[in-house]
Amino acid sequence: MYIRLLYFAYRIYCFLFRPVRMGVRVMMIRDNKVTLVRQTYMPGWFMPGGGLKRGETLEQAARREAFEETGAELGEMTLMGAYTNFKDWKTDHNLVFACHDFKITGKPDKEIAEMGMFPLDNLPQGTWPGHVRRLKEYEAGISNPQFGEW
Repeated sequence: MYIRLLYFAYRIYCFLFRPVRMGVRVMMIRDNKVTLVRQTYMPGWFMPGGGLKRGETLEQAARREAFEETGAELGEMTLMGAYTNFKDWKTDHNLVFACHDFKITGKPDKEIAEMGMFPLDNLPQGTWPGHVRRLKEYEAGISNPQFGEW
């Protein structure tokens, strides 16, 4: 409940101040399955990820977020693209990384309600559209970094 109230307060902040933010997402893919998470404070399934912290590189943020949300330690990653989202009165820039070399060594933190591995051709109902688009691009074999709207 507490996290949901914080999320509601954050949405009010976005409405008032229209922030510009930078974030990361990680496609954790193995055996043609992707790891997705469902958060406690909003509906739907997402690739692990989140915002950068002050003094943190994009790679450090991707590794931290993947560990916090899935308990995974990531090996080599590749950049899939940079995308912008204008939803909910803010400007979000997200860099998407792909990682096939990962090991689950811990557990998701308390903001994650559920985690699962899903076939790329059978994503769970409620997977957010931007995430579906990025995974379809991956499935289509797009290998050089892309950019555009989320």
